[in-house]
Amino acid sequence: MTALPDEGTQVVRARADWTADTLPGVFTQSFIDDSRGYRTLLMKVEPGPFGALHAHDEIEQIFVLEGDFFDDEGSYGPGDFIVRAPGAFHRTGSTNGGTMLLVYSPPEAPRA
Repeated sequence: MTALPDEGTQVVRARADWTADTLPGVFTQSFIDDSRGYRTLLMKVEPGPFGALHAHDEIEQIFVLEGDFFDDEGSYGPGDFIVRAPGAFHRTGSTNGGTMLLVYSPPEAPRA
């Protein structure tokens, strides 16, 4: 896991290995895990529900790379992009399994 660069460019290479998540059937490759609240990861999921009702403090962005993904609001396939506001409750899963790119970022500063 890597923090965001303070300046310039940083390259984090994809790996062939996946890390088992705390949820059964979920595997990840983490690219950015920054103390300021920025996270970027690949998530591979096996078929079935994999998330209890939950919300994130960050903005959550999901890009479906392959397979499928669903939540309480719909079903998504390759090329679909989902973005959730901080605090948006949801449950997630996959009918046939899938791979997604997830990006988490802190909410913007309050406006004056």
